[in-house]
Amino acid sequence: MEDSVKAESAADGGGLVNAEKEPEDTLSPTDLSELLAAGTKEVHEKAENTQFVKDFLRGRIRKELFKLGDVALYYTYEAMEEEIERNKDHPDFSPLYFPELNRRDALSRDLDYFYGEDWREQVSCSPATQRYVERIHQVGQEEPVLLVAHAYTRYMGDLSGGQVLKKVAQRALKLPSTGEGVYFYQFDGIHSAKAFKQLYRSRMNELELDMATKDRLVAEAVLAFQFNMEVFDELEEMGKDIQEEVMDAGMPVHGAHGTGGDINKCPYYAAQMAASGGSAYVGQLAMAVLRHPTGQVLFAAWVAALAGLAAWYFM
Repeated sequence: MEDSVKAESAADGGGLVNAEKEPEDTLSPTDLSELLAAGTKEVHEKAENTQFVKDFLRGRIRKELFKLGDVALYYTYEAMEEEIERNKDHPDFSPLYFPELNRRDALSRDLDYFYGEDWREQVSCSPATQRYVERIHQVGQEEPVLLVAHAYTRYMGDLSGGQVLKKVAQRALKLPSTGEGVYFYQFDGIHSAKAFKQLYRSRMNELELDMATKDRLVAEAVLAFQFNMEVFDELEEMGKDIQEEVMDAGMPVHGAHGTGGDINKCPYYAAQMAASGGSAYVGQLAMAVLRHPTGQVLFAAWVAALAGLAAWYFM
């Protein structure tokens, strides 16, 4: 990874990372991380072709929807971290218990910034988010092993593509460089996102699970994708009723890097380039954020998760 990206990564508490594959001789097709990559490929392709994701990478960030996205994230992480704490000693989950990943308190600080100290009185859990929350509580109480799919889906995404879109959000929404409004993306207890992700995958692959359980985990990860897409669709509908000036945050074509074609062909191109150590691309992306107006965008926080999930295919 180039020096400039390393410096930015350190400043972000993990930041942009080179999500390289582990050496092939350390992986097996029956490892859970490999099964998740293969088993979620189809739903991943559906996610990357949703209008929501395409619009975001073309267009403009709408502050009110960014705030609503943070609200949805807060309720999601509140539920997930409650169930993780409940099951921290469960043999099928305890190796993946890392409190330094917790996002609820960071999201609380972001909501305090956007809404004020009384933000809890101003927000509520949306129907799509509530369905997601209920599923998390259900698996936490009835089948704790399935929490692995939800935790891996969320946290690994946050450590991957989310770091790219943190910068997009800061610039497009003119947020302070000191981190207010994007605390969600800052992992103060994790100094190397790449090393941590490798540790997490290793711990996950070492879980003593039979193939039937691994298959159920893959199905649960697919379900997690679907819940996220339902939240996207809901926010898109909400956006139709929100009238406000938006900040330009368009993406350029990426032909300058010798790849050819248009960014529209790959909504996760930003995450891929960041994962492969493309510091020049990151700089181009940051400049393009304020330069290329196009179609409607909904918000950055939730799409960061999907961008990060693409890391499964670049790890």
